[in-house]
Amino acid sequence: MFFQIVLRFVSNLSATAVGFLSVIVHRIPVLKKYMENTHQKKVIFSKQENLPCIAPLLTTVEETPHIISAQVRGRVPEWLSGYLLRIGPGKFEFGKNKYNHWFDGMALLHQFKIEKGTVMYRNKFLQSDTYKVNSVHNRIVVSEFGTLALPDPCKNIFERFMSKFELPGKFAGSCYHVIRVPPEKADLEETIHGTQVICSIASAERMKPSYYHSFGMTRNYIIFIEQPVKMNLWKIITSKIRGKAFSDGISWEPQYNTRFHVVDKHTGQLLPEMYYSKPFVSFHQINAFEDQGCVIIDLCCQDDGRNLEVYQLQNLRKAGKGLDQAYNSVARSFPRRFVLPLHVSLNAPDGENLSLLSYSSASAVKQADGKIWCFYESLHPEDLEEEGGVEFPQINYGQFSGKKYRFFYGCGFRHLVGDSLIKVDVVNKTLTVWREDGFYPSEPIFVPVPGTNEEDGGVILSVVITPNQNERNFLLVLDAKNLEELGRAEVPVQMPYGFHGTFVTI
Repeated sequence: MFFQIVLRFVSNLSATAVGFLSVIVHRIPVLKKYMENTHQKKVIFSKQENLPCIAPLLTTVEETPHIISAQVRGRVPEWLSGYLLRIGPGKFEFGKNKYNHWFDGMALLHQFKIEKGTVMYRNKFLQSDTYKVNSVHNRIVVSEFGTLALPDPCKNIFERFMSKFELPGKFAGSCYHVIRVPPEKADLEETIHGTQVICSIASAERMKPSYYHSFGMTRNYIIFIEQPVKMNLWKIITSKIRGKAFSDGISWEPQYNTRFHVVDKHTGQLLPEMYYSKPFVSFHQINAFEDQGCVIIDLCCQDDGRNLEVYQLQNLRKAGKGLDQAYNSVARSFPRRFVLPLHVSLNAPDGENLSLLSYSSASAVKQADGKIWCFYESLHPEDLEEEGGVEFPQINYGQFSGKKYRFFYGCGFRHLVGDSLIKVDVVNKTLTVWREDGFYPSEPIFVPVPGTNEEDGGVILSVVITPNQNERNFLLVLDAKNLEELGRAEVPVQMPYGFHGTFVTI
């Protein structure tokens, strides 16, 4: 009875509130426009069933330190000459101790040497301090992102890196340091010699800074995104006492909005404009450039930031319904464009779009409190949802990084790892897709044809692996214009699914 009375009261109150807000919205144009613009699509989750098990792609492999020849099928262009270098986790246990999270595994370096139509391959574990001390003790003695090691006599790489910078005498709160690293080493033994902190950005919350994976840059500006994936410093500091891994202190808190910080790259000064957007999380920037007094930044975005916890190894190695449930709980990632107007006058009108870009529907609206609310433009057609969204974006960085561009490449995710390669035309908003059932391609790397000025004049390189032991893994070479296969170089070596790579010309 009490519940019914309360429910009736809430219902009447809600109806009254809606009527009141309706009057207010129609009386105040600025508020009306703001409320209309804040309407957002709901979080997109894909629905998949009967996903194939990919556990063999997430298991420890043996090193192949000696060069082996790959068997080329089709052709590898004669002009393509250099090294494709890739890195990703390749060892997930020491002795009886096992890692919990995909990010914890020891780094395995892959090298594909491409020359005169031939391909050679080798790999080797990175001889980091952590790898060495774990190997000596034959157990995990250094804590990682998702794995707690006790005792922990050695600092992890994050602690070693932070020890290079002095903290202020009194802890005034957490902040984000943007660091410039010289292009060349002064000493082979010192990997960050000459590093400088060019600016520091105070976090919105003293004890809960945001987790971030990367930041954007244009010719003149750095764009740092403070997103509502929060790191609870108290939980992280006390993780060992509480018997928890560092990852236990990271959480998705969508009650906070996302904020864009823009920094002058040359002076290190933080611009005064306060740019905000609805809550989202982004791991990878596609590109950023300047045009008509604005910074334009393109990102792969998710509207739910709880995916880090899904990438526990026990989830990735599941089969059947358990695997389907893990995949269906991860929000999909889609490419979006945000426009950040620079040097906004205090007298700029409230409630109007400050972006003058005719080619983008993204808007930036100044509110009465001075905040600039940014509303994105989707850079994809609806059929990208059928591909499971896109991640690991790459462009023709050699010619178009920091410039207006048209194409980017990435991996489609109809599984917990990439299962297709996608080319997105951000102008016409069309897709081109390469897929081969049972195979899982890595982040696509664009290599231009020497001397060309065409944005997509070149090839795409991707390492494609399979859990099927009767099939071989291979380096795939695609025409970057249409994603048609030119050739593949097969290697009889087991490879785990990795993260990132680069191409270095010979």
